[in-house]
Amino acid sequence: MEKISSFTVNHLTLLPGVYVSRKDTVGGDVITTFDLRMTRPNFEPVMNTAEVHTLEHLGATFLRNHADYKDKTVYFGPMGCRTGFYMVLAGDYTSKEIVPLVKEMFTFMKDFEGEVPGAAARDCGNYLDMNLPMAKLVAKKYYDEVLSNITEERLVYPE
Repeated sequence: MEKISSFTVNHLTLLPGVYVSRKDTVGGDVITTFDLRMTRPNFEPVMNTAEVHTLEHLGATFLRNHADYKDKTVYFGPMGCRTGFYMVLAGDYTSKEIVPLVKEMFTFMKDFEGEVPGAAARDCGNYLDMNLPMAKLVAKKYYDEVLSNITEERLVYPE
């Protein structure tokens, strides 16, 4: 079987960043999948499920309510390895041009106050597995250490 593209990225040299994971064409339209890598794979601890779950709820809510991207958002969710998230948008985008959206989303997440959207038994299959304080902490770390001053090496996958 052929390796899928995400398994061909060298995870030993991959730094936290904003990467185009893949581009697909569906019915003549381009769909861009972004790798929002928050921790350095195989070097840093992965995120716990509670903060990942909380960030998923916050990020999906933010994107699906965004004035410019709500109709372009296909998916926002965690990677199984718990080192980041996939953000899938309808359109042909580069990492660099999407950084302002990612900054806006992570500002929303790191500064969020109140009840986590959808964190109720009626709305979510595992609503008790949430941790807003830790979610805000990891969102702030990613914003401060990666997004606030992002460099080219964190926008293009390493060879």
